[in-house]
Amino acid sequence: MSTRTLLSPAALARPRGRAVYWTVFTGVVVLFAVAFLFPVYWMVTGAMKSPDEVAQTPPTIIPKHWHLSGYTDAWDLMQLPQHLWNTVVQAAGAWAFQLVLCTAAAYALSKLKPAFGKLILGGILATLMVPAQALVVPKYLTVADLPLIHTSLLNDPLGIWLPAVANAFNLYLLKRFFDQLPRDVMEAAEIDGAGKLRILWSIVLPMSRPVLGVVSIFALVAVWQDFLWPLMVFSDTDRQPISVALVQLSQNIQLTVLIAAMVIASIPMVAMFLVFQRHIIAGISAGSTKG
Repeated sequence: MSTRTLLSPAALARPRGRAVYWTVFTGVVVLFAVAFLFPVYWMVTGAMKSPDEVAQTPPTIIPKHWHLSGYTDAWDLMQLPQHLWNTVVQAAGAWAFQLVLCTAAAYALSKLKPAFGKLILGGILATLMVPAQALVVPKYLTVADLPLIHTSLLNDPLGIWLPAVANAFNLYLLKRFFDQLPRDVMEAAEIDGAGKLRILWSIVLPMSRPVLGVVSIFALVAVWQDFLWPLMVFSDTDRQPISVALVQLSQNIQLTVLIAAMVIASIPMVAMFLVFQRHIIAGISAGSTKG
């Protein structure tokens, strides 16, 4: 089946048609690249300007004098190593809890077929319809006085880890992927005597690396960029993640230093995306085809 495009193959075969096509294509690519990359360039170079030049009107595209002191001052004055480490601990714990429990729940709903499984899945998906802001107060009251054991998780990484487990979107993403795994492979493993946990560990998880990579990225980014919930959980400044610390410590800080701190805080997520972009794209496309 032939695909219809704006220009016919005959028009593209002519020199003028090819010239028009590549001119428009190049212009669109450059326009989108500038639209996405210019804010990043503005932030990186803004930290290298002097405070007066940053506030200057009209603004300068290229710094008149390049200053790296903004980055060194941000690293020291805003205690970035400590707050970055706090963020790493909180994100890593939330990722581990979420990956283990969401994978187990998705596997149970997809392959073990429990009683009332569809009803349970419907209830989980219904939580996606509830605005996140509406759940902040119930979550806070639960974390402040944990039911049954009556202990507080405030100023504790568990206050971030445990609520992160209840991620309906990632659970549904994993379940849909498990539904598409070839049934005959698991039936062959059952004939060989493999139990349910053995099938999960030796067959399902190795085949699910693409979607596990996507869920991992979603889990890490969600915790890394979250602001409201960590602000409520951590009243102790020394335990706050970078997203909260940037706001709390921005008083009486020069604008260039604050911009430099934002640049440093964004580097880990940008680096992680650049390293794992193939896995992200493979995981997203994997859910659209049946195995």
